[in-house]
Amino acid sequence: MKKANGTGPYPTSDQAGRGSEAAPSPEPRIQRVLLVGFMGSGKTSVGSALANRLAWAFRDFDEEISFRAGLPIKEIFHQRGEGYFRDLEKLVGEELLLEEQVVLGSGGGWPVAEGRMQNLPPRTLSVWLKVSPGEAVRRAGREGETRPLLAGPDPEKLASDLLEQRVSFYSLAHVSLDTEGAEPERLAEQIEELMKATGRA
Repeated sequence: MKKANGTGPYPTSDQAGRGSEAAPSPEPRIQRVLLVGFMGSGKTSVGSALANRLAWAFRDFDEEISFRAGLPIKEIFHQRGEGYFRDLEKLVGEELLLEEQVVLGSGGGWPVAEGRMQNLPPRTLSVWLKVSPGEAVRRAGREGETRPLLAGPDPEKLASDLLEQRVSFYSLAHVSLDTEGAEPERLAEQIEELMKATGRA
């Protein structure tokens, strides 16, 4: 697990208030956890497990987009194009990030817009769930449906190229976790432990 280094918005409890005799002010509690990462990284499974542990709601960006459009994600791309999807994704993200006591699973491409990861609402903890291109393709294949952005003769190459374009945005998350070989419940537990360790859960 990569944790914030104390210079970001989530310093550890022993760093807070150093150099001052007064007791540090209580830190505001985290009100939402945003999971980001490539397709197949486990945002839905980990997010659902974490929401259960916290007794919070879980909201999936893609599910909300599909509901509003009245179409599966694959059909939105096919019938209305990626531009329509991205516009709706932007709107959904803005609305869901206003909710409290919620775990959010963003779409794989949602963080890839300048300023989104840097300007998250206060009291938001962002977590990057890391996955390799090969593992992402294998997991997507187990779902029995080709992801629109991986449709082609060499999906692993497409996944590798796409992930390379997105890594710099994902890496802006406060925390990163390697998901390969890890059960969703264990990853959810790690996130909850981090929240408790920083005094914000």
